[in-house]
Amino acid sequence: MNTSAVIVCAGNSTRMKGQNKILLPLGKSTVIGTSMRAFQDCEEIAEIIIVAREIDISSIRDEAEKCGITKLKECTVGGATRQESVINGVRLISQETEFIAVHDGARPLVKPEHISRVIRDAAVFGGATLGVPVKDTIKVVDDGIITDTPPRKSLYITQTPQVFRKKLYYEGIDFALEHSLDFTDDCQLAEAVGGKVYMTVGDYTNIKITTPEDIRLAEAILGKGEE
Repeated sequence: MNTSAVIVCAGNSTRMKGQNKILLPLGKSTVIGTSMRAFQDCEEIAEIIIVAREIDISSIRDEAEKCGITKLKECTVGGATRQESVINGVRLISQETEFIAVHDGARPLVKPEHISRVIRDAAVFGGATLGVPVKDTIKVVDDGIITDTPPRKSLYITQTPQVFRKKLYYEGIDFALEHSLDFTDDCQLAEAVGGKVYMTVGDYTNIKITTPEDIRLAEAILGKGEE
């Protein structure tokens, strides 16, 4: 299946105490190196486009070479928002691409088999995202007061990659640009134009590196997996 992966890592890592999280060491590589390797090892992925800060692109290319990432097609600079960054990456996908997989570069522990699974589900429904059921009870709060308790069985934590047929994703982008909308989640683009998005159940190890504690957790998960 001809799928282009757009891996987004153009953020400023404001909660990492000045450290650039995507270039931090992780296992035998770095955060972004580990992320790229997962997509390299997924046979449905035809090419990888990285969206990053301009200052990081040279280091990312070096890391890709060290990791043997042969599917890396291009690196490009991010925009002012996540949506703008993704669009910058999507502009570089190949003409023959059928599906677009958008992934947070700060989720390095995604498994190739889960990437394959979400792509297969997107082929059926038009769109799909990895996610896991919420474990805790969630409360809706307004001005400090609990106003509702949604049923936990219907709540999921959304992860990435999020995969869409190219035509559906382009329709979502056009709609957002036409109406000056800026979404933080790619599923919202598909939802905005009436697209169906399937929730593909992944696992809880697909964490997002946000704080220094997350790096230690990722190291522990990675070490346990290697054992």
